[in-house]
Amino acid sequence: MSNNTNPNYFRLGIFVLAAIGVLLAVVLIFGSGKFFKKSFYVETYIKQSVTGLDTGAAVRFRGVKVGQVSFIGLTGDTYERDTPLLERREYVVVRMQIFGDGVDSVDFAGLIKNGMRARVKSMGITGVNYVELDFSSNASQYPPLPYSWKPEYEVVPSLPNQADEIISGIQKLISVLNGMDVNGTQKKFDDLLTNLNLIMAGDGKDNSGLVSSVKDLNVLLSRIAKVTDKGELEILINQLVATMVSLRQTVSSVQGDTTATMENIRQATENLNEFSRIASQSPSTLIWGEPPPKITPPMNGVQK
Repeated sequence: MSNNTNPNYFRLGIFVLAAIGVLLAVVLIFGSGKFFKKSFYVETYIKQSVTGLDTGAAVRFRGVKVGQVSFIGLTGDTYERDTPLLERREYVVVRMQIFGDGVDSVDFAGLIKNGMRARVKSMGITGVNYVELDFSSNASQYPPLPYSWKPEYEVVPSLPNQADEIISGIQKLISVLNGMDVNGTQKKFDDLLTNLNLIMAGDGKDNSGLVSSVKDLNVLLSRIAKVTDKGELEILINQLVATMVSLRQTVSSVQGDTTATMENIRQATENLNEFSRIASQSPSTLIWGEPPPKITPPMNGVQK
């Protein structure tokens, strides 16, 4: 009886070994050899919703896959079990398995100090989310979420989800629009249009308006153009030059006459001074003295 059953056990053993071999091959093929890669774990805390992010989702660094999400939970179940319910922070804990032989947890901690942040992103229109690791220039605007427990793994500070930021911005805009005084703004706008109309068309009284001023300016420019086209401007300039020459000659003549008059006044003053001196020294000379010599006026510049 044992001789009849031994071949069956042998075949069963061969089948089991073959099945195990096939299973190992499938694991190696579909696992891409990750079971043999060096890896370490990090985690991040997120305050917003992580809908669309599931375990096994990709972890990318600047678009390159460097790991996968290994765990998603709440800090209330992970770290805050002994904390009263109302005092729990209830962050979302996302743990990630990072693959790579050229980097370890120590190096990764240095990258975090240099500004590396984690952010949940969506892959286009598919709605599938993943975790993006990258350096952020505005990391200082988003300080790490505070916590009071001792993390199990190195913590990567998180940035808000871009979709949440967009929705938050839209909500703030709606709030601002709701708080605006639409009627008051409309009234100010109507007043502005009225003032612009007055500036352009005028009020029909003292203010002629910008349009009328432009028309008057065009008329003035056309007149100036006509003067310059007909040569009247050149004639006017010539007359002005002639007037300036005549005025200069007149001024020169007046200046010469003034000089002669001043010289005559000077001589008369000297004679009067001499007469006063003689009269004061010898008054009798004015009566008994000889008459002064006769003065003959010069003729043609020669005295005879």
